[in-house]
Amino acid sequence: MKFIIRKMELKDFEFIYKSICNLQNEILDVDIFERIFILNISNPNFLYLIAENETQYLGFITFHSQNLLHHAGIVGEIQEFYIMPEKRGKGVGRKLVERIFEYAESNKLRSIEVTTSKKRVENISIYENLGFKLTHNKFTIYK
Repeated sequence: MKFIIRKMELKDFEFIYKSICNLQNEILDVDIFERIFILNISNPNFLYLIAENETQYLGFITFHSQNLLHHAGIVGEIQEFYIMPEKRGKGVGRKLVERIFEYAESNKLRSIEVTTSKKRVENISIYENLGFKLTHNKFTIYK
């Protein structure tokens, strides 16, 4: 399957919004989402990539990096990662993650992290197949 990967742009907003609402299984506040989207796609410490072919969006990945004291360097984290259901298993996700690995290498990141919800157990094997190791527990309080 032929496709390209490029940086996200404002024109991608509707696809990203709908995909993340689908992923979260809830309708998020569109105005707040749009403000965050615009800020994030222009942040030089974030890498927002989208995969598409000539006729449709295939998926996307969002990646944030920051200096962390306990790593004594820059650490990146995949924030959102979504592939259209009918395009899964065709190498789109792997290519998006490879671009993150290239970015991390060229920017000398100490590590790349990814978190997945306990309800998405199928993601654990996907991340392991991409080379990630299960090393941490994450605790969350929602307000």
